[in-house]
Amino acid sequence: MLVSSQKLLKDARRDGYALGAFNTNDLEFTQAIIAGAEKLSSPVIVQTSPKALEYAGAEELLGIIQTLGKKSKCPVVIHLDHGKEPALTRQMIKLGLHTSIMFDGSALSYGDNVKITAEMVKLAHKAGMSLEAELGAIGGREDYVKGRMAYTDPEQAADFVRATDCDSLAVAIGNVHGAKVKDEKLRFDILEKIAKLVAIPLVLHGSSNSTLAEFKKAIGMGVAKINIDTELRQTFSKANADYAKKHPQETDPRAIIGASRDAIQKVVEARIKDFGSADKARH
Repeated sequence: MLVSSQKLLKDARRDGYALGAFNTNDLEFTQAIIAGAEKLSSPVIVQTSPKALEYAGAEELLGIIQTLGKKSKCPVVIHLDHGKEPALTRQMIKLGLHTSIMFDGSALSYGDNVKITAEMVKLAHKAGMSLEAELGAIGGREDYVKGRMAYTDPEQAADFVRATDCDSLAVAIGNVHGAKVKDEKLRFDILEKIAKLVAIPLVLHGSSNSTLAEFKKAIGMGVAKINIDTELRQTFSKANADYAKKHPQETDPRAIIGASRDAIQKVVEARIKDFGSADKARH
C-alpha cells in the first residue's frame, strides 16, 4: 500500500525506532527494497534522487515503484530525496507520483530556506504529501576534509520548524554523503540539543557508514528516518563483480542482476533490523 510518511515517522519517533529510507535506481533495486520490507513486515521508504529520475525517467521509475508499492501489504512511501531545485520539487509535486517530498534548501540563506520550504510544505500538503526539509549542510568527502561542514543550529532548527510547518527535518551533525571519510564523527551533543527543541521526526542522511551503536543512539534521540544509498550501490557493484568472476560465461543479464538484487535485499533486511522497524507494519 502507498502512504505518506507523516504518521509513520511520528509513530517511529514516539515508539523509539526508525524507518529505513533506501534509494532506488531501477526495477531490481526497488524489488529488493520492497521484498526486504515485506519479509520483515516493516514499513519502508523508497527514495528517488533527482539523478535517478533523470537517468531512468521520472514517470518510468516512479511507475515501477507505484506498481510494486500498491501490491505490497506493507506501507510503502515513495520519497523524493534532496529536491534542491524549487522548479523540480514543484514539478514532482504536480506530477503526483510521490507520496513524500524533500525540499533541500540548505544551500540557501536561512531566510530563503524558510520562505521556499514553507511554500513547498503548502503545495505538498495540498497534494496529500508529507514534506521533509533540511537545515545545516550535510556535505560530502570534500566538505568534511576542508572543514566546511555546517552543523544544524538547535535553536535555529526550532524556529525553522515553527516557521515552515515541515513534517520532518534532516539535520547535519557530522554525517557525510558518500564513502566513509577518515575521522568522520557524529556530533550527538548537537543532536541531543535539537531533539529537546524540535518535536517532529528527525532524519539522518549519509548513514551508510554509521555503526549499529550510532544508529541506536541517534534513534534514541529522536531520529525516525535513516537514509541508506551508498551502501546499496557498493553492494550492487560488488555482487555484480563477484558473480561475473564466478560465472564468466554467463550472458543472461537477469541472472547477473538478479544476484545483485538478492544481495541488496539482504542489506535492506539487516538495516531494518538495526533500525527496529521489523513487524511495525502490523501495528
